Amino acid sequence: MSKLLRGRFTLKNLLSITFAVAVSAQNAYASEPECSEMTGQTIVGTASWYGGKFHGRRTANGELFNKFAFTAAHKKIKMGTVVRVTNLENGESVNVRINDRGPYHGKRVLDLSRAAAQEIGMIDTGTEKVRIDVCAPDDSVRYSMR
Repeated sequence: MSKLLRGRFTLKNLLSITFAVAVSAQNAYASEPECSEMTGQTIVGTASWYGGKFHGRRTANGELFNKFAFTAAHKKIKMGTVVRVTNLENGESVNVRINDRGPYHGKRVLDLSRAAAQEIGMIDTGTEKVRIDVCAPDDSVRYSMR
C-alpha cells in the first residue's frame, strides 16, 4: 500500500475511534428531567420517535443525540424547556427536555427519543396522539449580584 493510502486509512480509523469514544462517554441512560410546575400551555397532536441512525449525531442545540436520554424535538418550543408528554391512548406520561428541532413529517408535533417513547408505550405503534404540557422553568438556582 502506498503511504498516501495508509495515511488515509489511519486517519479514517482514528476518526472512527474518536467518534465511538465521544458517543460512549455520554451518560447512556440519562435520568428523566424534573417538572415541578406547569405553565398552563398545552399542545395536543401526533408524536413520533427517533433513534437508531441518529444516535451520536448532533442535535439542533449542538449536543450529541442519545437515544437512551429523555429528550425530544419540537419546531418552536425553546431549547432546554422540559415538557410532560402524555400518551392519550394509555395515559402514560414522561418528562423530556427539548434539545432538537423537528419533526418535519406530516402534521406531527413532537419527536421523542427512543427511551421516552418506550416509557409511554409507543415503540411498537411508532406514532401516538399525545398531550404536551410545558413545564415552568426551574427557578431552583438563583444568582445574586452582591
